[in-house]
Amino acid sequence: MLAIGGIVCVFVMVFGGFLLAGGKLMPIVMAAPFELMMILGAGVGAFLISNGADIIKKTLGGFGKIFGGPKWSEDDYRDLLCLLFLLTKTMKTKGAMALESHIENPHESAIFSHYPKIMADHFALDLICDTLRMITMNLEDPHQVEDMIEKQIEKHHHEAHGPAHAVQNMADALPALGIVAAVLGVIKTMGSINEPVEVLGKMIGGALVGTFLGVFLAYGFVGPFASRLTQVEEEDAQFYHIIRDMLVAHLHGNAPQISVEIGRGSVPSHIQPSFAQLEEALDAIPPEVAA
Repeated sequence: MLAIGGIVCVFVMVFGGFLLAGGKLMPIVMAAPFELMMILGAGVGAFLISNGADIIKKTLGGFGKIFGGPKWSEDDYRDLLCLLFLLTKTMKTKGAMALESHIENPHESAIFSHYPKIMADHFALDLICDTLRMITMNLEDPHQVEDMIEKQIEKHHHEAHGPAHAVQNMADALPALGIVAAVLGVIKTMGSINEPVEVLGKMIGGALVGTFLGVFLAYGFVGPFASRLTQVEEEDAQFYHIIRDMLVAHLHGNAPQISVEIGRGSVPSHIQPSFAQLEEALDAIPPEVAA
């Protein structure tokens, strides 16, 4: 909703100010279709040249994140803390081997099945299960486990930021492509140099629309889109840092209640549950899941 409001604000403030200053929209309206064809067409072409199919597909899907915001909500973070609490508690009270049935077939596990959104995220599920599997195979050095998880998160983080980098590169290119469109307009104008002054004025004005649109699109829309996409990816990455923090805290010998509190500290501040809220969520876990 904020993104839509921002788009409306950019249009109203720029063109509203132009009109209030005595400007006329008709020259822009007349030239815009051709200038946009050159600028956006070249921008899309450059985007296709500079990115692989995987990045292109992720970028198209990424626009939903720009308007929809982060994937993980306050409830999802609370569910993750509860899930990891149950897993670390099981390891603490019943031993690592008691987790084997849960991590080998998480889709049939009573613990994992109680949290379907987390289970639907392949990276989160694999990160939890693969780490726990290594722990059951006697990889109990917390520093080694932390390093292993950090490398996986870093790789995922790098891949997740691919679309944002691609959109930012497109934003950086648009002003230059606007100049290309403007230069072509000047070339067209020079070919009609014998026309009356009023005709040449319109042609030069149309050429300058290309420069305006390139800068306007880059800094008013595409650049902010890339920035917002980066912010969303950064916040979503915190979800996986909680997995790392809680499992490493467990390996340091902390009780599940301490490990979950350490994990709670990694939740983004604006949606971080309080100590009492987390306690309430843990108490609300059904007995058949906690068993």
